[in-house]
Amino acid sequence: MGLDLDAVADYLAGHAPRLRARGPLTAALIAGGLSNLTYELRDADGRAWILRRPPLGHVLPTAHDMRREFRVISALHGTVPVARAHVLCQDPAVIGAPFYVMEKVEGVVLRTRAQCAALAPEQAREVSEGLVDVLAGLHGVDPEAAGLADFGRPEGYLHRQLERWERQYAASQSREIRGLFELGDGLRAAVPVTQRSAILHGDYRLDNVMMRTAGGRTTVAAVFDWEMSTLGDPLADLGLLLTYWEDPGRPAKGILSTGGGLTNHEGFLSSRQIVERYQAATGLIVDDLDWYVAFSHYKLAVILEGIHYRHERGLTVGAGFERAGAAVPVLVEGGRRYLDRTR
Repeated sequence: MGLDLDAVADYLAGHAPRLRARGPLTAALIAGGLSNLTYELRDADGRAWILRRPPLGHVLPTAHDMRREFRVISALHGTVPVARAHVLCQDPAVIGAPFYVMEKVEGVVLRTRAQCAALAPEQAREVSEGLVDVLAGLHGVDPEAAGLADFGRPEGYLHRQLERWERQYAASQSREIRGLFELGDGLRAAVPVTQRSAILHGDYRLDNVMMRTAGGRTTVAAVFDWEMSTLGDPLADLGLLLTYWEDPGRPAKGILSTGGGLTNHEGFLSSRQIVERYQAATGLIVDDLDWYVAFSHYKLAVILEGIHYRHERGLTVGAGFERAGAAVPVLVEGGRRYLDRTR
């Protein structure tokens, strides 16, 4: 399971007395993510919290940094919807890896086709608009005012990202992926000029966001999974959102852990409408957006190849990991198509 509950309870009692468990702790793995592990903790009184820890085994360099996740959600609380951070444990001796605990936010994460298909068209539109508006809001937060001025190096961000993902692939390469190196080379040859820097989420998509319906409206309750957050080019976040996005009426892409088919239902905004709404909110020029979408295909291909590597070695916990490997060549081919459009 990847969690020593007695050790967690002892740590909380000693470092966050307000979270001292009343009776033994229980934990349930929250399905959906394919990277860091997320658990719901409960004590005997029914109080609940959320714990995040890195995956089991073969953790790539610079990946799965619990301290960064904890820091960014602590800094952003009150500016964009995030869970309240409670306590960070950086000592791997406690459970075998660093972890942090945050509040449990009430709401729904739209992870399945059935959930999304059941939304009324008006709800689907509100979900879409909320996603775009929160992303634009995040990119409008002043890093210095949030205490995150040193959270990354925005200068040269895109070049460093390409270097990083090339290294990450080399660290988890177990098979030949046709076209992946060529995609990376093509991206390096055409890196666009960054218009401005912003706080990035790094993995912004529908099933990393919790929705809440109240007063007849559906809004974003919290954004999760900040493990890849940094300072950099905001269009990288938009490009990744579009990589996952499935336009209404179009076939499912199938690159999500769920198999896709989430946003291709009536009421969800089209990719074009997402771009127009984001551009209106931020004032950013989106002429080079195809490059960012191609880059997001490349980045996601490398991430999923790392997940495939761990799964093949029995180092994953939960369901959905078996689909990761098959999605990699599809992403590479899609990235090459978007890159060709930039030319």
